[in-house]
Amino acid sequence: MINMAAEGPQSPLLPVWPEVFIGLFCFGIIFFAFYKKLLPSINKVLDERREAIEGGMEKAEATQAEARQTLESYKEQLAEARHDAARLRQEAKEQGAALIAEMREEGQRQREEIIAAGHAQIAADRKQASELLRQDVGRLATELAGRLVGEALEDNARQSRTIDRFLEELEGKAAAAPSGDAAGAAR
Repeated sequence: MINMAAEGPQSPLLPVWPEVFIGLFCFGIIFFAFYKKLLPSINKVLDERREAIEGGMEKAEATQAEARQTLESYKEQLAEARHDAARLRQEAKEQGAALIAEMREEGQRQREEIIAAGHAQIAADRKQASELLRQDVGRLATELAGRLVGEALEDNARQSRTIDRFLEELEGKAAAAPSGDAAGAAR
């Protein structure tokens, strides 16, 4: 303590040199140990991470490029599918229109056949009815004529001539009657 008193009080800002040397020596030993042991381990871990990150980024970019390619492929397939669907719809519409036209034609043909068959049936029925009526009217006319004349008209040729004459007179009167009625209606 005597030395201290002689030198005077030491300034707190000035370092104590032996402590500085001991601190630097200890720092150097710790730095050397870190430099030799810890720093290579840290660098190795950092390099592995950097490689993993770069590899991951490359993989991500490759995957992203592949995803873009797949997306483009899907878009092309979707566009093609839409085009095919539109084409199929158009073909179905055309086939439907053709089928409808064909069915209409078939319906018209069947209608014409039915109408023709109906007209033929009506004509046959009319002819048959006319024959039956002619026979009945002829029989009645011959009976009536036979009663009026007082002789039997049973001869077929005579009966046929009488029937034909009677029917012609009826047809002549029937043809004249509508024109007379039409003339009377016009006045």
